[in-house]
Amino acid sequence: MQALNSPPAFLQKIHPRGELAAALQALPRPWVFTNGVFDVLHRGHVVYLAQARALGGSLIVALNTDASVKRLGKGDDRPLNKDADRAIVMASQESVSLVTWFDEDTPQEIIGEIRPDILVKGGDYDMAKLPETRLVESWGGHALALPFVAGYSTTQLVNRIRAG
Repeated sequence: MQALNSPPAFLQKIHPRGELAAALQALPRPWVFTNGVFDVLHRGHVVYLAQARALGGSLIVALNTDASVKRLGKGDDRPLNKDADRAIVMASQESVSLVTWFDEDTPQEIIGEIRPDILVKGGDYDMAKLPETRLVESWGGHALALPFVAGYSTTQLVNRIRAG
């Protein structure tokens, strides 16, 4: 049993980019990679993450930094949760093996660093049009979109909360 004053074990899943190489070596393959903001975790996210994890030995999640979220144009008040807080919530998920961040506008650079076996995105992406797909396929990996859980999106949730 873990002592009440010691940090939760899931915090060990969080790794800045500079520590990725060593952390990745400890993970079983195949590596499944996904990325996103994951600002307010909801049922759709949890189902998606579990489905992604079931595709391989480990699930690696790269979160957009706060600065990159601002550049995505999701709204002046987004993200609602800071990147460090989003990382902790993400790491607490049983299906997630490793959490890191990327500050670029696209995840291509971090995907190239990690070289996952499988790239997974949500059902709203046309995988054939993503440069990330070609990148992962260049080393023999695969890319696929998982279907959305209908009725769940962070934007819808935020709008419903604001409407009261």
